[in-house]
Amino acid sequence: MKSYKLFWILVLTIVSSNVWAYGGSSSSSQKACTKPRFTEFVPADKAEVAAQSAFSFTASSNTNPDSIKVTVKDQPVDVKVTPKAQGFQVSGKLPNKLKGDYARINITADGHSKCKGSGGWLVKVAE
Repeated sequence: MKSYKLFWILVLTIVSSNVWAYGGSSSSSQKACTKPRFTEFVPADKAEVAAQSAFSFTASSNTNPDSIKVTVKDQPVDVKVTPKAQGFQVSGKLPNKLKGDYARINITADGHSKCKGSGGWLVKVAE
C-alpha cells in the first residue's frame, strides 16, 4: 500500500514539473521583441502651428535609425536623424500645402529585433 502512494506522488511530481516548464518559455519570447518608442513631441499634441513649421521627437535607442519614416496627411516628409544619449533626435518640417486644417504626424520604424513601432501626434496648422 505504501509503495502505491509513493508511486502516485512520484507521478504527480513529474506531471507538475512539466506543466511549469511550459509556462516559462512564453515570457522569454515576449522579451525578444521590443518595439521602438517615440517621445518628446515638439510642438505639443494639438498645438496650433504655422504652415511649414518645424517638428521634432525622440526615438528610443532600440530604433533602427535608417527605418524611421514620417508622413503628414499621407505625404512623406524628409527627416534628419541625429544620435543622442538616450536614442535619436528626429526633426523635419510640415509640408507647405497644409493650411487651416488638423494634421497628424505619423511615425513608423523598425527596432533592432525587427519589431515594428508606430506613433505620432496631432497639430493644427494655422491659415
